[in-house]
Formats: sequence, C-alpha cells, structure tokens
Amino acid sequence: MRICVVYDCLFPYTVGGGERWYRSLAERLAADGHQVTYLTLRQWDRGEKPRVSAGVHVVAAGPAMALYTASGRRRIIPPLVFGAGVLWHLLRRGRRYDVVDTGAFPYFSLLAAAAVRPLAGYQLVVDWFEVWSRSYWREYLGAFGGVGRLVQRLCARVPQRAFCFSELHARRLRAEGLKGGVTVLRGLYAGSAARDSPGAVAEPRVLFAGRLIPEKRATLALEAIMLAAQRIPELEGTILGDGPERAALQQAITERGLEGFVSAPGFADAETVDAEMRSAMCLLLTSRREGYGLVVVEAAALGTPSIVVADEDNAATELIVAGVNGAIAARPDPQAVADAIVQVHEAGRALRERTAQWFAENAFQLSLESSLQIVLDSYASARA
Repeated sequence: MRICVVYDCLFPYTVGGGERWYRSLAERLAADGHQVTYLTLRQWDRGEKPRVSAGVHVVAAGPAMALYTASGRRRIIPPLVFGAGVLWHLLRRGRRYDVVDTGAFPYFSLLAAAAVRPLAGYQLVVDWFEVWSRSYWREYLGAFGGVGRLVQRLCARVPQRAFCFSELHARRLRAEGLKGGVTVLRGLYAGSAARDSPGAVAEPRVLFAGRLIPEKRATLALEAIMLAAQRIPELEGTILGDGPERAALQQAITERGLEGFVSAPGFADAETVDAEMRSAMCLLLTSRREGYGLVVVEAAALGTPSIVVADEDNAATELIVAGVNGAIAARPDPQAVADAIVQVHEAGRALRERTAQWFAENAFQLSLESSLQIVLDSYASARA
C-alpha cells in the first residue's frame, strides 16, 4: 500500500508520545514492504538527510520553525504553515496514496487532508491523543478558546477512521459529534515485555520525570515530597527534566531549603531515566493533562509503582489500578499527593511485586506492537 503519515514533528528532533508513535508507525509500515511518505515540518539542518530507517521517504511540508512559546505552549503560526504545506502536497500527490494517517492536533493538517480526500480518494485515518475540554480551551486561548473548540469540533465531524489512546478522550470525541466509531489503542510501550524482577528494596526516593512545563506541575511534586518527608524522614526526591519551568523549580528548592534531599539535575538521557526509575520507590506523575501516560507503563515494566493525580484532563489515571500498580491522589493538592506517597511507602515490597505482575499480565495489550497491528489491520480492511 502507499501510505502518507502526516505529523508536524519527527522523532528524535522533537521528543514526545506523538513523535514516537508516528516514527514507529512509519518504520513498521516500511519494514512490511509498504511505500511510506512522512510529511512533516523540516527540523533538520539544510543539506542533512533526516535520520529514519530505509524505506521511509521524509518530505518537508514547511520550513524549520519554533513550535513552542517560552512558556511551553504551541505557537499559532506553525500549524497554519504546516496545514498549507499539507494541502499543497496532497493536491499535487494525493492520488498516489491509499491511506493518509494524520494526527488530529494541530488540526489544520487534518482539515487539509479532509479537503483533498474527495478529489484523491484515499482513506483518512486520524489519531486523537487528546480532545480538549471547553474549560481547557478557555484557559489555553482565553477569549479565542471558543474558536479553538469550534475547530476541534469541525475536525471531529470530518468522516474518518478514528483512534484514541484512552477512554476519556474517546468519550469526548464521540461527544464532539464524531461520525462513525472510534477505536481505543491501549499500547504505546516499545520496550521489552520480559523485564527483571523488581529489586528487593527500593531506595526511599520519589522520582519525577517529565518536561518542566506548567501542565506537569513539578512544583506540586516538590511540595508533596516535602510534606511526605515529615512522615518518612529518610525520603528523598529526584526531579528529571528541562523546560521553561526549570528556573522557578530551582528557586522553589532553594527557598524551601531542600537542596539536601531534592535534586533537579535537568535533562537526562533514556539510560539515566531507566536506572533512576528502577531504583526509585515510586514514580510521581503530577500532570493535570495526559493523553495517555506512557511513563506509568515504563515504570511498571521495572516493577516501580506510580502515583498519578485525579484531574478532569488526566487520562493517565486509566493506567493505575489502586493498590496494584500504584495510587491515585484524589485531589491536585500537596497533602493529597503526600498521602499517596506515604501509602506507597507503607505498601513496600509487596506493591512492587504486584506492579511487576500487573505489567506481566498486560504486557502485550500495553505494547506498541499491539496498537500498530490494530492500525495496520484497519488499513487492510479498508483496502478490501
């Protein structure tokens, strides 16, 4: 089959769940013998060839542009430029494709693909990592939040083969007026399903690993660790990651006199994160907004339980079975999160063993391979 994958970012030039998903999808399709074009914004230096596997033809549909503002939020112009580039590419070459598989966000590329489809005749597949609520749109864009919500609803009502990565966002997508069904993909984990047993004794250390942007709420993690340490005297904290909130985090550590037992060394490579996660008592994910929460699965694969925070936009709670592979803090406040940390500490080795067992029992469903197979089967059924 001839397949066009459309996403404005390319791993590893930018790093995130969507980037990893589309890179894996494109390379798996090419390995299976399909003709694959990856349409994206240019993120590599001029004259350089993008670092992808053989068989994936990468096409720049727009110039290199800064995608995020200083606060870590998406800029408006790049999605418009990318949408125009996708429209132009598909008008010229759309008839060559059997399938166009695009991310829903940042929307304009989806609208471009939908506009050309009646002329080109390809199947349109859309991956919805998130469907934003009315309140979040208002918070994100202020007075223009209604416009963003309208564009999202318009995209949801385009005829498409839709995939989501959580029940939360599948429900929201249906509520936005999706025509046809939506399939929930449960797996994004690309690591090995056969992992070592959890260590006999974990260090009394809480690990936070993520981009330091407001939505991740690293300061909430810091305050919760500080409160939990009043009941777990030997407790320490490690905050891995970089981003626009790093300076504020470092200032908070200094002002609270926490340099002795909370460290924030900044960005860490995958090997370092893996080692830190393996030895930590628990992973702490204080995000208010997650489309999936892959880091919870990555921690469970090492026998490390996770703590997530209940919030209306946080789909990561779907990955936690309380008392089995972690805990869910009932409220996004420091005391509730600290209580969850103490709960995990008191559960000790038994919780680590249950976490490892939970991962073993769900490993295939949680795997990237399982989701890729569902998507590939959808291509084949459409062709039939």
